Amino acid sequence: MKNLSQISRYALLATLVASLAACSVLESDKIDYKSAGKAPTLEVPPDLSQLSRDNRYAIPGGAVTANAYQAGIANAPGVPTAVSNIGDVKMERSGTQRWIVVNRTPDQLWEPVRDFWQESGFLLTTDQRNLGIMETDWAENRAKLPQDIIRGTLGKLVDSVYSTGELDRFRTRLERTPNGTEIFISHRGMQEVYNNSRQDQTVWQPRPSDPELETEFLRRLMVKLGVSEEKSKILAATTAPARTATITKIGNQPAVQISEGFDRAWRRVGLALDRTGFTVEDRDRSAGVYFVRYVPPNPDKKEPGFFGKLFSGSSKNESPLKFRISVKSQGESSTVVVMNEAGAPETSANAERIVKVIADDLK
Repeated sequence: MKNLSQISRYALLATLVASLAACSVLESDKIDYKSAGKAPTLEVPPDLSQLSRDNRYAIPGGAVTANAYQAGIANAPGVPTAVSNIGDVKMERSGTQRWIVVNRTPDQLWEPVRDFWQESGFLLTTDQRNLGIMETDWAENRAKLPQDIIRGTLGKLVDSVYSTGELDRFRTRLERTPNGTEIFISHRGMQEVYNNSRQDQTVWQPRPSDPELETEFLRRLMVKLGVSEEKSKILAATTAPARTATITKIGNQPAVQISEGFDRAWRRVGLALDRTGFTVEDRDRSAGVYFVRYVPPNPDKKEPGFFGKLFSGSSKNESPLKFRISVKSQGESSTVVVMNEAGAPETSANAERIVKVIADDLK
């Protein structure tokens, strides 16, 4: 096999890629993640950690740290639109967002959740119990490669040479409540694309978050926490009507209007921020404020990344952009607005873009 010509290898790659469309990540045997890392590097700041020396894994990535975890300040949860409950574990859903609620403390859950991600094929780049945040490294779902006679014959040779062209990472956030813990899992994905007409060079670009992947890992985590496989599938299949989120203006300030009360709006906005690449540095639930920052994901500094193009004025020489995301509620209606670092209303084009990103994720 060592004498395969370059053309033959490309032909084999084309054959493998052509069959990827038939894969479904929600089938039990269609998730098989392989970390790009070789060993935990928790002593390295997450913003500086690298996936691999191979250029294929030179992923532009945003900041993944958080700087505060305020325990015990959450208000009692409101009545959810959809709740599925088994023992001390239940799943809640609003639109495409889901999370699980467990009647155990974050300290009781931290080790099982950490073991869950490691057993699922990931390394952790963020593992901060005091902050309630853990985040995986970038990993590839090798199950997306076809399980056919070619892969069966070549075995590890195929795994080492060919790639799905996609990488995923997951952030887990544990929030303490008066009765236990809420667990949120958010997904971020990257895809490899050609960056010139000759198609001889590739770059990695963000792809949309995958709510189905988030749901599947929440379901598997429920099994880890004691729910049976069969019951977990029933809970994950429970549906709920989506609540609307619309863009509006309060005076000249862009805003998101959500048809939900504060408790659920607060949770959903937090998950939307996790999904879209912001780092929540601090949060004050009593005031309804998330303190967030954004670091453009372009470590090579050659061209702006996805969010670098999204937000104006973000260049390689600038400090991270910092904002406050405010959630205010009256009855079963909530409003989300953007404020600058000093707490003044933000009316710039950046505020309009942030509002649109949040509204799009909440739909």
